[in-house]
Amino acid sequence: MTSSAPHGTYDFVIAANRLPVDQQVQPDGSTAWKTSPGGLVTAMESVMKGREAAWVGWAGVAGEAPEPFDDDTLRLHPVPLSTEEHNEYYEGFSNDTLWPLYHDVIVPPTFHRTWWAAYRRVNERFAEAVCEVAAEGATVWIHDYQLQLVPAMVRDRRPDLRIGWFDHIPFPPVELFAQLPWRAQILRGLLGADFLGFQRADDARNFARSCRAVLGATAKGEKVEWTGSDDGRIGAAPRTVRAAAVPISIDASGFRELADSPAVRERAQAIRASLGDPEVVLLGVDRLDYTKGIRHRLRAIGELLEEGSIAPPQVTFVQVATPSRERVEAYRMLREQIEGTVGRINGDFSHLGDTAVHYLHQSYGREEMAALFQVADVMLVTPLRDGMNLVAKEYVTARHDGKGALVLSEFTGAAEEMRNHVYLCNPHDITGLKETILRAINDSPEEKERRMKALRRRVRTHDVQAWASAFLSALASAPERPTRKEIR
Repeated sequence: MTSSAPHGTYDFVIAANRLPVDQQVQPDGSTAWKTSPGGLVTAMESVMKGREAAWVGWAGVAGEAPEPFDDDTLRLHPVPLSTEEHNEYYEGFSNDTLWPLYHDVIVPPTFHRTWWAAYRRVNERFAEAVCEVAAEGATVWIHDYQLQLVPAMVRDRRPDLRIGWFDHIPFPPVELFAQLPWRAQILRGLLGADFLGFQRADDARNFARSCRAVLGATAKGEKVEWTGSDDGRIGAAPRTVRAAAVPISIDASGFRELADSPAVRERAQAIRASLGDPEVVLLGVDRLDYTKGIRHRLRAIGELLEEGSIAPPQVTFVQVATPSRERVEAYRMLREQIEGTVGRINGDFSHLGDTAVHYLHQSYGREEMAALFQVADVMLVTPLRDGMNLVAKEYVTARHDGKGALVLSEFTGAAEEMRNHVYLCNPHDITGLKETILRAINDSPEEKERRMKALRRRVRTHDVQAWASAFLSALASAPERPTRKEIR
């Protein structure tokens, strides 16, 4: 793709909290950049391949930002964050205020004015960086809850730009969102976009209801009309914005090719052998987060073991818990609770050579995850609340043999698309969760293959390319923006 933008500016700009690469120190002391394992990067990798664009984000290291640099056709534009800003904007406001509030207040959110000030300051810095690299009339795609003020901040500076924002996590009902002291500022920030994409239709409706209740905006269907304000704050101009569901997906063809490779198949056989070649392998793969329902899942597994419904060596459970936000107190407590529960279960039900629960608190590459998915006879994806959950889609894509069973929480975005062919559960209902797990284990091979075939077809048809195309098409159909010359 060739850009007609002036040197140093781009017709397509992405803004996200992190750059798609991480800086790593090599054995000889030199530094190199490696593709980040994050979910957004994984989703966007195939979308951005060969596209000439700029990506604005934090480089992952506190202090002065590196100079902008190129990664193939992608121009990476780092935004600096001090250690204090990272603590207050990211670990504080983003992950200890917004994250719990947007996930049904599973743990209480913390409200600090200093965190809000840092959030606003960092969003301002991102907005300035976006405006610096965006060519006139460029398309800007802003991602996620860390940057909710950026759309209006960019709009105020550059009304010529076409601005989209995508929410990777749930957007809460107004009854919860209204707790946020800065609720009006957040909504006005988001209304700077031309199009707002959400994982579920309910999330888009929650946003529209919040605009109506908090700002007095008019919401009809997918359109939100804000009459504006003369108070001089961000997002003061009148706006008409479209908010709709555009559920994200995975690079299905790429992951299917990876999972079908001889090396991954061989690794899957080795993993199963290392587990003692059980009859049934149950698998959970999650970031270590209180939203993922790991404690509820372990409680269900523990009760099934206690009742004798499952037992090693015939059945074993593998839980991968990727480290996450370990400096946030709620996450440290969660890890202690989970590890204590695993220890008690294994102490009660494991025998020499036969482990009831294999707990792995570490990260794995895509090849290893694809192999693990092929080992799993039953995949347990049981969050208490999740925007989408791409693990569910990766699992069915990896099952080229047509086998396996997916137990899926009804509180995931994935359930909106996959509910007719998964083993749907309410993770809060431990008795129901146990029954669902047993059904997924004991159903006939023919029934499981029927479900898996339908799931694989769904993910193959609605892949990440279809998601990006749907989002960008909706953004392109927004009203034409005036050029800066016309504004002058």
